Amino acid sequence: FQWSSPPEAIERFKSQEVWFPPPQFYEFCRLCNFPSLGELQKFSSARALEGCERWMPVMLSAADGFIQLLPGDELYPEDPDYTGEKKMIMSTDKKVEELMKEGGTFHRIVIKDINNLAVYVNIQAKYKHINPLMIKCDNSDYNSRL
Repeated sequence: FQWSSPPEAIERFKSQEVWFPPPQFYEFCRLCNFPSLGELQKFSSARALEGCERWMPVMLSAADGFIQLLPGDELYPEDPDYTGEKKMIMSTDKKVEELMKEGGTFHRIVIKDINNLAVYVNIQAKYKHINPLMIKCDNSDYNSRL
């Protein structure tokens, strides 16, 4: 066990000292918006009564990686499989870079491999939530469309 700030945890992930799954990477990127626990507590108290929404990432398999689509992304299905009963699988022969260049409305986690993740968000968060900082673990540049 080791206590780390969110930026430290992300750096340890990028250097492959530790691993955490994409949802936790996303949350660490959100926590990077707060310089202290006090700031996080203020935000959380002010936002507490606003509500929340149920999320289910939808995996899109691309030719050279995966994209976890989140609500609000232009590729996110209208009726996601919240229970896993539909065995919904989305796939394309396109490469991740093509999908990113073609797209315009992003709320996704791009997964090139187990330690190569990137968060891309350009939508307004609902319920006064705060979007994650867009952090990537490689040198890809899809910012031209963001």
